[in-house]
Amino acid sequence: QVQLVESGGGLVQPGGSLRLSCAASGSIFSRYNMGWYRQAPGRQRELVASTTSGGRTNYADSVKGRFTISRDGAKNTVYLQINNLKPEDTAVYYCSAANVVGYTYWGQGTQVTVSS
Repeated sequence: QVQLVESGGGLVQPGGSLRLSCAASGSIFSRYNMGWYRQAPGRQRELVASTTSGGRTNYADSVKGRFTISRDGAKNTVYLQINNLKPEDTAVYYCSAANVVGYTYWGQGTQVTVSS
């Protein structure tokens, strides 16, 4: 059983920055691919950034150059640095951990609201 706890969301003005954190229950990065998803009201959940167990990263085209995923193995924490926030980035952001057989664990989500 993997538990994921996100934090760091909030209300920010356009152009601002946030760093989201996802604390995992134990040392899982060598066995799990980690991802950040978001879901806006009335829309499907979408993948915005991911990092494999080997450290390879991938980003949705809509966030390239503004979002950065990273992880700290010593803290069992995955981060999502979000810069130059736009109103369309408003969503609930979820952390995920997927194992080699495709089972995915999810966090409870953290709200990001971009508004002036």
